[in-house]
Amino acid sequence: MFRAKGDQSKRNQIYSDTLDALGREDEKISNLRESMVSVERLLLFLMSEGRAENAPKSVREATKTALRDLQTMEQDASFKAQKVQFLLDSTLGRINLAQNEIIKLFSVIAVIFMPPTVIASIYGMNFKAMPELDWQWGYPLAIALMVFAATGPYVFFRWKKWL
Repeated sequence: MFRAKGDQSKRNQIYSDTLDALGREDEKISNLRESMVSVERLLLFLMSEGRAENAPKSVREATKTALRDLQTMEQDASFKAQKVQFLLDSTLGRINLAQNEIIKLFSVIAVIFMPPTVIASIYGMNFKAMPELDWQWGYPLAIALMVFAATGPYVFFRWKKWL
């Protein structure tokens, strides 16, 4: 996931594969934890029954050893679950950043084309009393105004390093 390089489509596939793999790993860890809880309950029952006078010492020692091993495995499963959660959070964070870049691009495009659209819509109205219609330079002025209205925000965004 941290090595996702290349174009956006390759990264999207890597993110998708990573989310699938993390889901499978989380399912494995959950199944492992359920199994360990059952075995731990069994061992605790055996330890309580193993305190009776007739239980051999070797059974009690083996039960204690198995319980310690099981507790160690539970700690390892907890560590792995935290690691899977970290990777899941990281993957979702990367996906969120990629989506933010796309939304930012669409927002900038909307801001760039909004002023020329307003100007074109004003001059597209069918009114008789529009003084610019009688000017010799009215049409080129409207086109120049639309170009300036589009390039102005673009230059500003580039200057601010938002693009």
